[in-house]
Amino acid sequence: MIEGLLEILFEIFGELILQVLFEALAAVGVHLRQKEPAKPRSPVLLVVGYAVLGVLAGLLSLLVVSHSLAHSPSARLATLLLVPLLAALVTVLIGRLRLRKGQAPADMDRFMYAYLFALGMACVRYLGAS
Repeated sequence: MIEGLLEILFEIFGELILQVLFEALAAVGVHLRQKEPAKPRSPVLLVVGYAVLGVLAGLLSLLVVSHSLAHSPSARLATLLLVPLLAALVTVLIGRLRLRKGQAPADMDRFMYAYLFALGMACVRYLGAS
């Protein structure tokens, strides 16, 4: 039983690492693009944009790792539910570190946008790596 639980945790951790890596790459791209102070943007466009960007990242991640790192049904469901939350938290924490260093925050440093990106990626990986 403990062996099975450890296997599930390892699978979830693998998906989390993959997701955080892709989210970090996207965040770097967003930060490079927003060198000037950000002008107010439409929240609706940002929601749609980050969700679409997450879906594209999910498709790209399937090219890199064509199978889900989580094999059991319970681990795959956990990656769909938990990994986007954890990946978004990591992105927000990195954004706060940047803010402390005097760097301008980007939209992706906000939890909702980071979560939408991560959820889009997780949904594609869940459906595409079956």
